[in-house]
Amino acid sequence: MLEAAAEKKGQELSGRVPGRGATAERVYAQERRAARSLHGLALLFFCALAVFAAIARAAGDSFFLRLATEALIFGGLAVSADILLGFAGLLSLGQALYFGLGAYASALVMKDVLPSFWLALAASAGTGLLAGLLGGLIASRVRGVYFALITFGLAQVVAKVIYNTRELGASDGIIGIPIIQVPVGFATVEANSPAGFFLVVLVAAMLLYAALSFLAGTPFGRLLAALRINQSRLPFLGWPAGPIKLAAFVTAAAIASVAGGLYPMLRGFVSPELMYFEMSTNAIIAAVIGGTGTLIGPLLGAVLLVFGKSVIGTFTEYHQIVIGALFMAAVLFFPRGLAGVVKAQFGGPKKDAV
Repeated sequence: MLEAAAEKKGQELSGRVPGRGATAERVYAQERRAARSLHGLALLFFCALAVFAAIARAAGDSFFLRLATEALIFGGLAVSADILLGFAGLLSLGQALYFGLGAYASALVMKDVLPSFWLALAASAGTGLLAGLLGGLIASRVRGVYFALITFGLAQVVAKVIYNTRELGASDGIIGIPIIQVPVGFATVEANSPAGFFLVVLVAAMLLYAALSFLAGTPFGRLLAALRINQSRLPFLGWPAGPIKLAAFVTAAAIASVAGGLYPMLRGFVSPELMYFEMSTNAIIAAVIGGTGTLIGPLLGAVLLVFGKSVIGTFTEYHQIVIGALFMAAVLFFPRGLAGVVKAQFGGPKKDAV
């Protein structure tokens, strides 16, 4: 009897019979197929944007090139919101705070210190890491709706402080940011070049997607999944929930800040509106429409949202109502988002697995 039980256990672990081992193998196989489908969607998305840039440049259309650049920058904010919502299961209603802080840090460096691309991005990243650490130490102590409310409150307080600080331009923000040159290998690209700067931001978005895709497959990525599924059981894996939440919070804040650092290079100004609640909710809308927990979904959703607002805004001043209706329709009929539908069609697991 013992030999039979041992043989059955060995068969289960090897996947030869429908036991726990076979189930785990099926889940991991589904995850691999789903990941490949998302990578294919990402490749198609980035190639389509590159073709769009070539066509727009040939047609001499700078408006849509700059709009697409802004959409990709905003996509960085949406990805940072998705790191918390889609991977860690944490709803942040103040993610725009770190986007705005990164934009202000970049603007101050370029205007008052040195118009350097790398120095501005380094200042944005450092600001995001520090602000994310401070905010995370506060927010990671709570969960659920209280986490959302604390992130909302932090963003409102800091935005109001900057709004009333004359040294930072108060309500007018910072204007007159110089045009910088972006070093690209042996050449340089000026930030006021619509096609050139679009390609710079496109490459940055591709590198962000590649880095986060790698991170999702590491033990840290699995811990984020465990945090999302059941925070109370995370200590049984040998990790308290607090440090994992803090690490996710700081990572998301740094991503948002670096994305914000690119904004003044494109627009030449920053204002406190970059930290307002509307920016945070738009990031969440983009992530949900594109598909939370997919990485490419928030970028796709950001492009659709920015272009949708621009197109709908030409027909009616009540474009927010239309965007809201489309968002509700997406939640009702495509709860997984556009990328989530693709993931499910190519064998994504029905339930989360750690």
